[in-house]
Amino acid sequence: MHHCGRYIRQPLTRRAMLRRCASGFGSIALAGLLDDAAFGRRLSASASPSTLGLHHRPRARNIIFLYMDGGPSQVDTFDPKPRLQRENGEPFKMKMERTQFNDNGAVLGSPWKFRRYGKQGLPVSDLFPHVGQCADDLCVVRSMTSEFSEHTNANYFLHTGLGRAGRPSMGSWVTYGLGSENQNLPGFVVLDGGLIPPGGLECFGSGFLPATHQGSIFKPNDAAVANIRAAAGAGPQRPKLDLLQTLDAEALQASGRSDPIESAIANYELAFRMQAAVPELMSLERESKATRDMYGLEASFPPTRIYARQCLIARRLIERGVRFVELTCPKVDGDRWDQHGNLRDGHANNARAVDQPIAALLTDLKQRGLLEETLVVWAGEFGRTPFAQGTNGRDHNPFGYTIWMAGGGVKAGMVYGATDEYGYKVVDKPLEIYDLHATMLHLLGIDHTRLTVNFGGREMRLTDVHGHVVGELIEGGVDG
Repeated sequence: MHHCGRYIRQPLTRRAMLRRCASGFGSIALAGLLDDAAFGRRLSASASPSTLGLHHRPRARNIIFLYMDGGPSQVDTFDPKPRLQRENGEPFKMKMERTQFNDNGAVLGSPWKFRRYGKQGLPVSDLFPHVGQCADDLCVVRSMTSEFSEHTNANYFLHTGLGRAGRPSMGSWVTYGLGSENQNLPGFVVLDGGLIPPGGLECFGSGFLPATHQGSIFKPNDAAVANIRAAAGAGPQRPKLDLLQTLDAEALQASGRSDPIESAIANYELAFRMQAAVPELMSLERESKATRDMYGLEASFPPTRIYARQCLIARRLIERGVRFVELTCPKVDGDRWDQHGNLRDGHANNARAVDQPIAALLTDLKQRGLLEETLVVWAGEFGRTPFAQGTNGRDHNPFGYTIWMAGGGVKAGMVYGATDEYGYKVVDKPLEIYDLHATMLHLLGIDHTRLTVNFGGREMRLTDVHGHVVGELIEGGVDG
């Protein structure tokens, strides 16, 4: 033993040796994985290699999730109901379920007309004239349901498969299973247009997965990530980062707690590399004027310009191998898509913000040959009632609402499922969020029942013990 004052160095016990060796192995694996630019998966201590990676032939490589915050009305967007128009202003003739505010009025017909688009004559509201032009690429699901009618719980459910905070977001599960194809950018990016959903950043959290898989929030402007630009260039930072790595490696060896420290090391390195990658990503000067005009970067409505930039950056992110990109909504006059009153102006402003940029994104991806391998999902957390809240709004409706998908192996130009004549409840082919998640993972080549992590004594997954892959939504059916 070596004595120094009152300190006596203890001999290495067998338990300590095993703990340090295990951490050492983790460090070796981490170094190797960080050097792998093509497939940046980071394994956690609880992961089994058989649970990660591709389980079958993938249809998609990336996902762009267009989150419509607040819950767009299905009967005013993609699910027309002539009965609402005939009975506008009359008493509602079905039993009303309890609603968020219980200020229920008469039947409320849609203020917008529906027109038929594409080869299949897909009906789309006048709220979305630009998206309507992409009808032949859309797979419209009219039979979504939710277990929650309140924003925060419904948002957690939509994003994580559980109506409470703390579970990993779907983007986190995707990057946990497949990693990222770009070593210089996060695998899961959230483009914040100005509205973080009720439930906050937990909607994009990594939960019990390693912190490297949480969503990274980018603003759609030159200051996308706070403090990302090196004040004096990258040179002076490298020795500091090397010192941090040395200190963290020593802490890793001593503590044996691999995941938090390995995640910290990986995040330090990623932030360093992002200093060069992010400014180039956000610079749109090389985009042609035709592309900029198509997206609406010079539109007269400021929220359209914000969302146009988000959609264009989303395309640039997936071109660079980012696995999962989510877009939140910009602020508009009124309130997100949550029109408890003044439905006409509120929905019109929200649609005006996103319609042209979304159509441009679909068109641009298709022209570049990227739509085939990019799954685009448009969804809110629930829908809205076919009867009025008060006189001119709609309350929350989890019993039947509409989402749509495009690209990434889904059937195009089709409608799946149906609601009743009022658009209130699903009457054909009901789907839950678990089914949506299972199908999204399947299109990426992942079996949702096999993408698991051991936590709290059991195998956890995005779909928990639920969910099935909806083969009718997939071109050519389900692969084995």
